[in-house]
Amino acid sequence: MAQNIYRPLTSIDLLQTKQQDNNRTTSAGDKRHFEQITSVEPRSYRDDSVPSFQKASAVSHSERRQHQIESGRLTATPSQKPHLSWNPTSSLNPLLNLSHSRYGLPEPLVQNFTSLGIKYIYPWQSSCLLGRGLLTGQKNLVYTAPTGGGKSLVADVLMLKRILENPRTKAILVLPYVALVQEKVNWLRRAVDGVSKDVEVSSQIPEAKRSRWSASRSVRVVGFFGGSKSRASWADVDIAVCTFEKANMLVNTAIEQCTIDDLGVVVLDELHMIDDDHRGYLMELLATKLLSLERSVQIVGMSATLPNTQLLAKWLDAKFYESKFKPIAIDEYLVCDNLIYPTSTSSAFFRAATQTCGSDSLQLTTPCRTIHASTYKELHNPVKNAVVALAVETASEGYGALIFCGGRQACQSTALLVSKAMPNCDKIVLEKRQDVIDDLRSTLVGLDAALEQTIPRGVGFHHAGLASEEREILARAYDNRIIGVIVATCSLAAGINLPARRVILQGVRMGIDPIGPAMLRQMRGRAGRKGKDEVGESFLCCQPNELDEVMQLLKADLPRVESSMKPEKRGIKRALLEVLTVRLATHRSAIDEYIRRTLLYHSMDREELSRWVEATMTELQSIGQVQVDATGSYEATPLARATVGSCMTPEDGVFVHDELQRALRAFVMDGEMHVFYMVTPINIWGISDINWRIFRNEIERLDESGMRVLEFVGINPAFVNRMANSGKQLPEEDEEQRRTARVYRRFYAAFQLRDLCHEIPIPTVARKFEIARGLVQTLAQTCEGFAAGMIQFCEIMGWGMLKSVLEHMSDRLKAGARADLLDLARIPFVKSRTARVFWENGMRSLRAVAEAEAKDLVPLLLLAQPKRYNVEKAEDERYQQNLLLRCEVIVEAANRLWSQEQQMDIEGDM
Repeated sequence: MAQNIYRPLTSIDLLQTKQQDNNRTTSAGDKRHFEQITSVEPRSYRDDSVPSFQKASAVSHSERRQHQIESGRLTATPSQKPHLSWNPTSSLNPLLNLSHSRYGLPEPLVQNFTSLGIKYIYPWQSSCLLGRGLLTGQKNLVYTAPTGGGKSLVADVLMLKRILENPRTKAILVLPYVALVQEKVNWLRRAVDGVSKDVEVSSQIPEAKRSRWSASRSVRVVGFFGGSKSRASWADVDIAVCTFEKANMLVNTAIEQCTIDDLGVVVLDELHMIDDDHRGYLMELLATKLLSLERSVQIVGMSATLPNTQLLAKWLDAKFYESKFKPIAIDEYLVCDNLIYPTSTSSAFFRAATQTCGSDSLQLTTPCRTIHASTYKELHNPVKNAVVALAVETASEGYGALIFCGGRQACQSTALLVSKAMPNCDKIVLEKRQDVIDDLRSTLVGLDAALEQTIPRGVGFHHAGLASEEREILARAYDNRIIGVIVATCSLAAGINLPARRVILQGVRMGIDPIGPAMLRQMRGRAGRKGKDEVGESFLCCQPNELDEVMQLLKADLPRVESSMKPEKRGIKRALLEVLTVRLATHRSAIDEYIRRTLLYHSMDREELSRWVEATMTELQSIGQVQVDATGSYEATPLARATVGSCMTPEDGVFVHDELQRALRAFVMDGEMHVFYMVTPINIWGISDINWRIFRNEIERLDESGMRVLEFVGINPAFVNRMANSGKQLPEEDEEQRRTARVYRRFYAAFQLRDLCHEIPIPTVARKFEIARGLVQTLAQTCEGFAAGMIQFCEIMGWGMLKSVLEHMSDRLKAGARADLLDLARIPFVKSRTARVFWENGMRSLRAVAEAEAKDLVPLLLLAQPKRYNVEKAEDERYQQNLLLRCEVIVEAANRLWSQEQQMDIEGDM
C-alpha cells in the first residue's frame, strides 16, 4: 500500500470547515495511546503519511482542505457538494407554511408543530395535501416517500384536521410494532396539547359542568397494543394508535356496536407490510371491511418501500402520490478490502461492484478513500477493520453512527471492539454515561456485563436479547448523544426511529439470510435525518467474495406488494371467518361482493379465486367454524366468534378449543403447572426454543401433580429423554407432528412462566434456561396478551369458571409474583422481587407504602437489585440519589392508588 495517501473530504470534514478556529488532529479524533487499550486499536484513515493510530501534527481543516483543492481531489466524493440539505422556507411559497388558510389548521396546532421542529413543510407535502378531496376527507390516499422525507406529517395533518373539525369523528392510526405505537402516542400527545375540537360551549351549560365539557373538547390519544395497561375503550378515544391486531379488534367492536359511523379516518403506516406472511392479512382485512361498509371513512396508506403504488391505489379507490424527495442527501459507499468507492446511486454502486469483481481488479479501480490495514489480530479482517474505523471517526466528531450486524452475538462483539478504540471524553459526558449505567442497573434485569464495558466508551448495542427497558434507555442515550455508536440487528431499521449521521452495514447478510432490497433501503434510510443532521452517509462493507451478492442485491428491484390472502399464505380463511362473524356477509353473493373489495381480487385469476373461496368455505364448515341453515345462509358458530374475538387464526382457534375442552373435563387443580400451560402462547417460535437437556431436568423436578399434567397434555418423559440424548430436532413433517411439537414447546415455555410468577428474577431465569434476558421478558409480555385472548375465548364460549382461573393467572403474569403481592404490584417499579422485598420489610399494603418516607424505601430498592456491584463511593452516592427519585415516584403512585380505593369505598357506602 502506498504510504502517501490523499483522501477527499468527507461530509464530516466539510461541516467542520464551516467552524472558525477549529483546529483538530486527524479525522478520527484524539485517540488514546495503545497502552490505554486492552487488546486492540484499529487504524484510522490516514492523512498525508500520518502514521495510523499516532497523533497527527496539528493541521487545521482549512489548511488540509486547501492542500486537497490544489491536488484536485476535493470533488472525488458526492458529499462535498456545497449544499448538503434542503431547508424549506415560506418566503417564496407561502403554501409551505401550515398556518396558510388553505390547510385550515387551528393556530395552536400550528404552534405545536413549530415547537416540535416543523416550521415549514416541503413542496411535495404541500402538493400532496392540497390534492382534490384530501383535506376534506372525500378521497383516499396512497403515497410513498423515502425514509426521513416527511411521510408521517402528511397523514398527521389529514387525520388531525378531520378530528378537530368533526368532534364526533374518531381516527385509527395503524403501526406494525409496539415501540412505534408508543413513540407515536407520545408525539401526537405533544402535537395536540392545548388544542381543542371545534365545539362551541353552550351558555346554557351550568358552570359546574363546564370543566367536564371543556375536557371533552380535548383530543384524546390512546395507544392499543398487546400488554398495554390502558383500560380505555373505543368510546374513550379520539385517536387510537394501534398495532395491526388491536386496530382490527377496534373496527370489529365498532361494527358490532353500530358505532362505525364515528370512524372518520384510518391511517395505514408501513403499508408494504400488507403482504407479511404472518400479520399482513390483518391490514388487508381491516381495509377491505371499511371498503365493504361504504362509509365515509378516509383511508390513508403510506410507505417508503412500495414499488406498485398504483395497484394499491386502485384497490383502495385512492389518489396516489410518489415522492423521491430527500431533504438530506445520503451519500452511499461500497467498502471492500479496505478500499472505499463512492456510489451516489444504485447504478453507480453496481458499476463500482462490477469493476471490483476479483481481488486483482480491486487495485485497478481508484478508490476515493483508503483504510489502512491494522496490525492487531482482532482487526485483520478488513470488514471489521473498516467498521471500527468508520464508527470511531464519526463518533469522534460528535455525530451518531449506526452499525447493522447479522445477529445478537455479532452486535455485542462488534460493540466491544469499537468501544476499545473510542476516544476519551470529558468529565461531564462521562458522568452522563454513568447515569445511563445507573438506569440500566435499576431495571428488573440488572446491568448487562457487556454494556457495563461499552457504555463508558460511548458505545451501546440493541437487539431482541435485551429487555425492553434496556432498549429504551439505550435509545434515549443515543438520541441525546450521550453515546455515539449503536450496534444493532436489522430489526432496529424498521422497529424504532434512531437516525444517524453514518450507517454502516457489516456484511451483506443479516443472520443466515441475505439482506433484501427493502431492508437495505430501510437501513440506509436511517442515515441523515432533518433536524438531527445536515448530511447522511451509508457504507456497505463486504469481502471480495461477497461482491456477486452485492451486485445482485443492488440490481434487485423492490419486491411488489401482493395480497396476504393468497392461497399459499392462508389469510383468506381468517378473512372469511371474520366477515361472517361480524355479519358483513351471510350469503354467497355477499361474500363474493366482499371478495371483490380485496386486494386479492386485483391480483388473482377470477375463476381460480371463486373456486378457492368455495373450498375455503367448505373447510370452515368441516372444522366447526361455520354452519349453513336451510335457506343457504352462512352463520358463524360460537367457536368462530371466540376465535375472532381472541384474535386467533381458525387453525389456532380449533387447537385452543380442543385444549380447553379437555381442561374442562379434568383440570389439574392441586398444582399450578396446568394453568401455566394454558396461558402459554401456542406460537412461540424464536422466543423459546427447546433445550432438551434442561427440559429433562425440569421434568425430573416435578411433583406428582405436575406429572399428572404432563400425562394429561400429552408429554412423554421418555421421548424428552431420547431427544436430550440424541440432540435431534422435533419432527414436523405432517400436521400431527406439528401439533405435537406445539404441545412440547408450550410446556417447555410454561416452566419459564412458572419461575417468573414465583418471583425468580429474569436474569436468573435466563441463565437457567440458557437464553437471552430479553427473550424471557418477551415471552412474559406475549403471555399477557395471549392470556387476555384466552379469557375472551372462555367468555364467548360461556366457560365462566375457567375464565376466572385464567384471569387470576393473568394478574400474576403482569405482576410477576405470587397472589399475595398483587396489590403491591400495582405500584410502578414495584414488581416481582421488588414487591417481595417490600412485603418482607413491612410494606404489605398500598397504605403502608403511601405513608412511607421516600428515603426509607431506598435501602429496599438496593436489596431488590439482581446482584450487587462494586462501585466507587461517588458513583454509589449518585446511584442512590437516582433511586431516591424513583422512590418518590413510588410513594406518589401509592398515594394516588390508595386515594382511589378510599374514594371507591366512600361511594360504595353512599
